[in-house]
Amino acid sequence: MTKLSIKETQNSAIIKFEFPDFITKNKSYEFKNIDEAGESPLAQQLFYLPFVKTVFISGNFIAIERYSIVQWDDVKDAVAEQIQEYVDKGGKIVIESETSTKKQPITIYAETTPNPAVIKFVANKLLTTKTAEFKNIDETIASPLAKELFKFPYVKEIFIDENYISITKFASIEWIEISNEIRSFIKEYVENGNEIINVSLLSTAASSEKQAISNFESLDVTSQQIINILEEYVKPAVQADGGNILFDSYDESEKRVKVVLQGACSGCPSSTFTLKNGIENMLKDMLNDEAIKVEAING
Repeated sequence: MTKLSIKETQNSAIIKFEFPDFITKNKSYEFKNIDEAGESPLAQQLFYLPFVKTVFISGNFIAIERYSIVQWDDVKDAVAEQIQEYVDKGGKIVIESETSTKKQPITIYAETTPNPAVIKFVANKLLTTKTAEFKNIDETIASPLAKELFKFPYVKEIFIDENYISITKFASIEWIEISNEIRSFIKEYVENGNEIINVSLLSTAASSEKQAISNFESLDVTSQQIINILEEYVKPAVQADGGNILFDSYDESEKRVKVVLQGACSGCPSSTFTLKNGIENMLKDMLNDEAIKVEAING
């Protein structure tokens, strides 16, 4: 059998092990632990490696996300050898049952947000484990669903998180004319088992990278406190409105906090009020510093 090839990704924690042929049939898999990996004997074996955090299987590749206890340069060749040996011995990569390819009914409902240009389409199942924002069709390499949605002429931006999709429309059309069409399209797309997001292809934005565990400890104490406040007190409310907030930076000399707004929060008419009268006041109170200022950078 042709040897595996090892490919780096834009996310330094994830490496892809590519096969010359497809290893799955129109389905992608993501496993967070050995208990979830019942459909993949190979993924179960990989989880015995202490540094394996997540296993993705899609198309012609297996992508593995590592914990920070190792660097890929030290272990990637050994992992490739283990996968190669497993396959050469006839081991099953995935077990695709007939039921896994059948249409699985789901519910999608539309929910308004504080931003009149954005509607949140909520599913009764998990759509992604990582947030993703797409400003145009050229950015959709990681999301076949987003690519299809941009083919609707009135779709301006797309934000996907957990079990919902926030869609920003152009001003030339009203939601009452298009919301049912989008809802029906998303419902059918997901029910048919089509790929929503390939998280191994998501690029890592500098703003969100600063909140990764590997970098958190290197930040100053105030920045760490700000991140913790945003994560615990602000983000849940923002996500409920179909958006997201990320820490970008903190300037000690100017007492200025910069945050990135995504999804429904990006460009929302009420976001300035929320920042000044909500988040800014909260940070002033919890950090005991009246000089704190919050500035938004739309994602």
